Amino acid sequence: MESRKPRKLRAYRIARAKPVISPEQADQLRRIPGVDELLSRPRLAEYAKRMDRDQLVLLLREVLSAVRAQITAPQSLSPSATVTTLDFDSIEELITAEADRMLQPSLQPVINATGVILHTNLGRAPLPAGVVAAIKNAATQYSNLEYSLASGARGRRDDHTAELLARLTGAEDAIVVNNCAAAVLLVLAALAKAGEVIVSRGELIEIGDGFRIPEIMAQSGAILREVGTTNRTRLRDYENAINENTRVLLRVHPSNFKITGFAEKPSLADLAELSERHSIPLVEDLGSGSLVDLGASGFAEPTVRHSIEAGVGLVMFSGDKLLGGPQAGIIAGKKDLVQRVRRHPLFRALRVDKLTIAALEVTLNAYLRSAWEEIPAQRMIRLTADELQQRAENFVRHVRSLLPSADARMEIAHGFSLAGGGSTPDQSLPSKIIRVSSPKYAAAKLEQRLRRPALGPSVIARVEENRVILDLRTVFPEQEPQLAASLAAALR
Repeated sequence: MESRKPRKLRAYRIARAKPVISPEQADQLRRIPGVDELLSRPRLAEYAKRMDRDQLVLLLREVLSAVRAQITAPQSLSPSATVTTLDFDSIEELITAEADRMLQPSLQPVINATGVILHTNLGRAPLPAGVVAAIKNAATQYSNLEYSLASGARGRRDDHTAELLARLTGAEDAIVVNNCAAAVLLVLAALAKAGEVIVSRGELIEIGDGFRIPEIMAQSGAILREVGTTNRTRLRDYENAINENTRVLLRVHPSNFKITGFAEKPSLADLAELSERHSIPLVEDLGSGSLVDLGASGFAEPTVRHSIEAGVGLVMFSGDKLLGGPQAGIIAGKKDLVQRVRRHPLFRALRVDKLTIAALEVTLNAYLRSAWEEIPAQRMIRLTADELQQRAENFVRHVRSLLPSADARMEIAHGFSLAGGGSTPDQSLPSKIIRVSSPKYAAAKLEQRLRRPALGPSVIARVEENRVILDLRTVFPEQEPQLAASLAAALR
């Protein structure tokens, strides 16, 4: 049978339909000025001196493209401002507004009036004022970052903070990486890669932004071995799980949640004894990492020293939480274990820079001198309700003097401040709050007017029961005049 030749498929060209524009639209498109014409304008010529010319040209083209899209398809993405007349001035206004936005720093200071001391979205712990000079010196000059002035040979960047951390925690040695999650990753990679890590099911927590401890542990190459139940884990659960592949006993402090009721877990001392008996390191992710007992201020949070003295081999904790310093992950404990971790290749990838070291050294030095007033987070924690009452009364009186005729209501009430930053769950500090309401603006609108003021820094506040809540615990005293002016302007 004769085979048939395959038929050739006829190729069809599908023409794209061109958008239909009206004569009015065509006229508007013709009147859009060109890039060279715009660059010759005196105002834009000045911007060419303030920013790279190629970047300015790119910005001009983007704005002009957006204007064309607005003309031909109003539903398309367009500039933030609507062009009503297509003359040089209106186009120039769009470009300069966008250039100003680009040239302005995106990271800006705000006034934290929420009462949340370690507000993660607002940068957690504000740093001691002394950090400014230390960072300036480290950033603008050469330093002995990894140079020993005594021997004239290469040194280690860890040396600048290791002794301070050892004195303040009771540890034999300490190193610093870029955050606590990195510290956990590095420790498990160094001590337990391809081996088992025993951890209680009740401690497999999720930290900020959806990151989970088991997922971070998996990246280290360690094998997770869960024991116990969500609410009850006993010492024998750990002991029964130990085998020839066990490399680490892991304890995770529940710094961002709390289990109450029918709950049980072994003490650190018992786990340390088990660790010693089986020669398996006990490491603890302490999270918030308080260096001092805050019980007198109202927070029942374990200290790093307590863990070290209980026999924990390595403790990992954050630098920018209750410690009140820069973002960092600190690993402190027995010297042999610290050095094993330090020799791991990941340490090079996760180490901190000279600016973090400078900021951390200043913060730790303040602890060494018990200079709590120098550490903003510690100072805020120690503020009493009576002190806040006096500040609130003075503040309300000042705002009223700025608003002699405004029909606004401000009242001082009892409230609570939070540590925040995933620290001290289910605990708060008695505070005095200022409740603000206005017949002119709903609370949500008033909060927006504070957050996006015409002048001055943004104010971040809470809204409860259709009232704006201000807690002066987290407002620096020197910020109060700015806050009063912003509140008065928002209420007008």
